[in-house]
Amino acid sequence: LPLMTSWWLLASLSNMALPPTINLLGELMIIFATFNWAMTSLLLTGTTTLITATYSLYLFLSTQHTKPTTNKLPPSYTREHLLITLHLTPLILLIAFPHLTM
Repeated sequence: LPLMTSWWLLASLSNMALPPTINLLGELMIIFATFNWAMTSLLLTGTTTLITATYSLYLFLSTQHTKPTTNKLPPSYTREHLLITLHLTPLILLIAFPHLTM
């Protein structure tokens, strides 16, 4: 299960707009656009960004750092890791080559 925790951490960090991720670029573009449009919408956008990051961190911590369950979890299979890898590969490629978005 440590590998599944690593996948979950990577997905959570990208959802929280970690600096090299594409989510950070999108959030910054939205914040700059709303700043030029209206100051009140910037306040609302900043608040929702903070709530989203807080919820992602809370979700990760509550699922991974609580008391271990007494129920035995079935082991993760290679198929599941391949599925997660195929979902996160575009994210990693967009981090490595940001010019693909333009």
